[in-house]
Order: sequence, then C-alpha cells, then structure tokens
Amino acid sequence: MTGEPFSAVEIIIAKRDNGRLTDEQIDWVVDAYTRGVVADEQMSALAMAILLNGMDPEEVSRWTSAMIATGERMDFASLGRPTADKHSTGGVGDKITLPLVPLVAACGVAVPQLSGRGLGHTAGTLDKLESIRGWRALLSNTEMLDQLRDVGAVICAAGDGLAPADRKLYALRDVTGTVEAIHLIASSIMSKKIAEGTGALVLDVKVGSGAFMKDASRAAELARTMVALGEDAGVRTVALLTAMDTPLGRTAGNALEVAESVEVLAGGGPPDVVELTLVLAREMLTAAGMEGADPAERLADGSAMDAWRRMIRAQGGDPAARLPTARHTEVLPAPATGVLTRLDALAIGVAAWRLGAGRARKEDPVQAGSGVVLHAKPGDDVRAGQPLLTLHTDEPERFARAIDALEGAIDVGGPADPLPLIVERIAG
Repeated sequence: MTGEPFSAVEIIIAKRDNGRLTDEQIDWVVDAYTRGVVADEQMSALAMAILLNGMDPEEVSRWTSAMIATGERMDFASLGRPTADKHSTGGVGDKITLPLVPLVAACGVAVPQLSGRGLGHTAGTLDKLESIRGWRALLSNTEMLDQLRDVGAVICAAGDGLAPADRKLYALRDVTGTVEAIHLIASSIMSKKIAEGTGALVLDVKVGSGAFMKDASRAAELARTMVALGEDAGVRTVALLTAMDTPLGRTAGNALEVAESVEVLAGGGPPDVVELTLVLAREMLTAAGMEGADPAERLADGSAMDAWRRMIRAQGGDPAARLPTARHTEVLPAPATGVLTRLDALAIGVAAWRLGAGRARKEDPVQAGSGVVLHAKPGDDVRAGQPLLTLHTDEPERFARAIDALEGAIDVGGPADPLPLIVERIAG
C-alpha cells in the first residue's frame, strides 16, 4: 500500500458506520480494486456495507463515473445520425432486443446494442443470436462503428475495454450475496451504457416472478436511480417498468425466440411482443429526437426485416439458414377446462434452463434448440388435455427435472390478477 492515499480498511469502516464516502475515496477504491491493490475480501466487505447502508445520489454518481474511468469510452459522433440504445434487466421469453434494434435502425436512428449471455433462468441475447449459423458476437470497435455506418444496427458483446472495474466487481458480487444492492446494480448497468457512448437510452426494468426485481417499488427505485445517472451523464434516459409475471411471447429458448422475433419483423408474432417492441421503439426514437418516425410502418413495409437481414449478414450470419431444432419434445396438457389464469414466468424460465437453454455457470454451453413453447397465455380458454406446453431438448433425461420446475406454475379457472404490460414510465 506504499504511496496509496487511502487504505481500504478506513473506507470499509466509513461505509460500515453509515458514513458518506468522499469523491476521492470512491475514485481511489474503484481504481485500486481494478489494479489489484484492494483485495477481493476487502471489496466484498465494502459491497456488503453498501448493500446494507446504501449510498446517496452523489455517491452513486461518483461510483459510476469512477467505474467508467477505469476503461475506454466510445464515441459515435462521426456517424452523423442520432444514436439510441435499450437495456433490459432480463426476463423469460424476453427476445425484444432482436426485433427492436433493426426496427429502430430502419427509422433512422443508429443502435449500438451491447448485450450479454444468459445465466440461470434468464436467457442472453448473444446466446439467442448464436443459434444463427455463422453469426459472431465479438466485434472490434472499428468493426462496430463501420457496421453502424453501413447498417445502422449492431448487437454484439461488450469489449473488455468498457468499464473493466464493473466486470471484476460483478463477478465478486455474484459470489458474495451482494448482487441485490440497488446502487451497485444501477452503477453496473449505467457505467457500461454511458461508456458505450449512446446519446439516448431506454431502460426496460422487468417486474414480477420471472424478473430480477420481484417487487414493483424496488424496481421503480432501481429505475429512478438509473435514469438519474444517465441524465447526469448527458444521456437522455427513460425507464419503463414492464410485466414479467408471465413469459413474453410464446417461446422461451434460444432458436425458438429467434424464430418468434423473425415473425414479428415479418408483421406477425405474439401481440405482447409486438406491443412492447413498438412501445420501446417509440421511446427510443423520441429520446433520440425522432418523434415523427412511425415504427409500425417500418414493420409493415418490410424495412425492419431488411435491416435485420443486413445486420445478421454483417456479423457473418445467414438469415436464411434453418434454425437448430431440438431432437426430442414432450407435450404437457392443460390440467383442466376453463380460463388459463396463471403461467408463472419463473417456473417456465427454470424449466427452459433445465432443458438446456440456460447455464448454471458462465462457462457452460447451451443447447440452441431447447426450451419451452407456450400454446396458450393467461386469459385464453383451454380444455383439459389439450397441449399447453411443449418442452424441447436434445437430452430426454432432462424432461423430468424440467417438469418438476413447473409444479404449481399453472392455474386454470382461478382468480386472475396479471400485471399490465407497461406498469410505469419513469423519466428524468
């Protein structure tokens, strides 16, 4: 620690005792942890203190800026057109990024979408797109910029240079029981999005059983914190709280969700997926200063589909290639006759994960064709014995545990109290 202006212990004690960290302390501890001067066990203690005692808005803003400062910042000013991005906190069947990015690009706004992989019951956008033959997630900054100039849309993995402090801290939080700290969640998401350099950002904060945030009040607190961070950094930021008590659309699984996204781009697809795609597209266009553009027209005239095909081809993929399908399927029937009132998102997500669509550890492979297809959604009439769910997997021995995950997840004829698709809008 020779030559260091602070010690980790004094900073831990300050936050442990519910003190306010100074700008200089925050700058130092984030940088020193990234450099390896602050040990994992020390940052673990600080993260727990932050979870228990929180940070005030100025602390959160400075923490976010300090994480950005550990890496590079991208700049899209040379594109000559506005940029907008979307971030979702994740859910089950949440394939919205796939049709949304080319749709917004077709309206004249460039979309630099940095996405991730799935873990547990929430699938990742990159895993879905990798079910397309030849498609690649890793692009250099130059390739990303060139594709934005040519196509106006890119979905790719975040490079190692963006907020490296966040990558290290997130891995630590994941194994120390501190993932739920709202201020650390907000700074984690926003450090990457601000460093990405987009001019406008729309946040899709999921609420419900299949979401990271089960409680609407905590989800709203997270959304307000992220909106404030974005606005402070000069990024026009809006958040929508959206329902995740039931899966989005009728599929949960990688290639299954790609196929459903293509249906939306072709002018069809499930009503909830179409509605949320259009709502988010309008928010992105408005935030980017393009209020007059009508994304519904771009779906209808085929230009959004054209942008999708160009985007996929630009990253080595074949948009016309047949998508992978699972080798085995099993149909689960409706348990009774009546109105389907509940189809629990978390249970569907865990079932898809156990079928091979998700991973327990970051290094685990996923099965491109596995997942769950929903033949009915809450509010639909069903008959006892009719197909309700179809499970897909390459390994039939996975069916039993997937079916176990669905125990108690389905109600027919009971009281229904679903969340509205759009729960709340939060703007700066």
